[in-house]
Amino acid sequence: MELKRKIYDKFLNWKNEIAGQKALLIEGARRIGKSTIVEAFAKKEYESYILIDFNKASKKVRDNFENINNLDLFFQTLSLEYNTKLYPRKSIIIFDEIQKFPRAREAIKYLVQDGRYDYMETGSLISIRENVEDITIPSEERKIKMYPLDFEEFAIALGKEVLLDYIKECFIEQKPLEQKYHAEAMHLFREYMLIGGMPQSVVAYIESHGYFEKSDIEKRDILDLYRDDIKKAAKRYNSKVSAIFENIPAFLSTHEKKIVLSEIDSNGVFSRYDEPLFWLDDSMICNLCYRCNDPCVGFALNKNESAVKCYMGDTGLLVSLAFSENEISSQQLYRSIMNGKISLNEGMLYENTIAQMLTALGRKLYFYTQYNPEKHRNDIEIDFLLSNESKTNFKIHPMEVKSAKNYTTSSLIAFKEKFGKKVEKSYIVHPKSFSIEGETIKLPPYMLWCL
Repeated sequence: MELKRKIYDKFLNWKNEIAGQKALLIEGARRIGKSTIVEAFAKKEYESYILIDFNKASKKVRDNFENINNLDLFFQTLSLEYNTKLYPRKSIIIFDEIQKFPRAREAIKYLVQDGRYDYMETGSLISIRENVEDITIPSEERKIKMYPLDFEEFAIALGKEVLLDYIKECFIEQKPLEQKYHAEAMHLFREYMLIGGMPQSVVAYIESHGYFEKSDIEKRDILDLYRDDIKKAAKRYNSKVSAIFENIPAFLSTHEKKIVLSEIDSNGVFSRYDEPLFWLDDSMICNLCYRCNDPCVGFALNKNESAVKCYMGDTGLLVSLAFSENEISSQQLYRSIMNGKISLNEGMLYENTIAQMLTALGRKLYFYTQYNPEKHRNDIEIDFLLSNESKTNFKIHPMEVKSAKNYTTSSLIAFKEKFGKKVEKSYIVHPKSFSIEGETIKLPPYMLWCL
């Protein structure tokens, strides 16, 4: 089953604008469909293509990069090895899993300058020290990030294009969906929350006609693959990476949802965990969300690296990581969550999904808290900080996520009072219909992709 991916349009823009000047590097976590969509693009948009998978490339292909000073011989060898004729300006060469052979990435400089063909690279962990320490990173390379299917892509895969158009129309007109369509859209969102956006999980769910267990089997295979990656790739600190990874559900089940190192390491301090956290972030297995100490000055400038939330990059994987196979196989768990019966776990999944959707929109994740020493607790807690992204007139858009229909907005009110005119508008993501109250926009989660 072929899944429609929006990143295809970005590939077309690259081909039409700068393919002769720069290679395109697609970064993303393992098993999100990078190789599939890149090969589909090459088949459709070029007269011929060669895909070199460095997981299994032959010694002759690898040794061929010694011929980079003789490109006629280099291309002749590739053409013979892959039994494919290459046509100047009409063929593309794909370096798949480029992190497995950094030498090929370094060669991009000379290959692009030669100008005969176009080049795409796919990879994960491409910034990890051991994958770049012995090479010169080419400037003739443009990077884009690829994520699991977002909510819009998931809905398209399930044949819900008409509903998506209606959601978009209502968002533009700033009005709620009719109640029956609101219920349908919330059901679709809950499906996305549980299935996630990993292509194998989505396809298994669709082809089994909505059987959650088939999806779960695929997700557990991916989790095992990630565990193997952690053992192999994070050799110097794999135990720390593994400890954080396995405890993500526990962290997200707490009220503050922050990583608490003392729970996994009696000597745990963030200075000893900077590389493990970087590894999880760079692998795109996780989406890290840092506390911003002073939102007024800019989020990145005031990032607190000792206060971090670690969301799973895909919420469907979080479901399978958090619950046992026995809980999943009975279908009871999925039934309960689809019906909104497990409030604590639903809140964890709900917030993780919003983090995933914001990340897919290209947003870096930040949160804000203010501790009140008199009350011995936080009296302001903002789940996510967005902005208008202006350099000259910077404005803050705080966002709170509410998984229940009944909630308070005291934190949001206190935040707006504290930061005053710096707050342009606020968002509450909740399971109720769209509404606007003053400067606060109340969004159902299925509208978030429209921002």
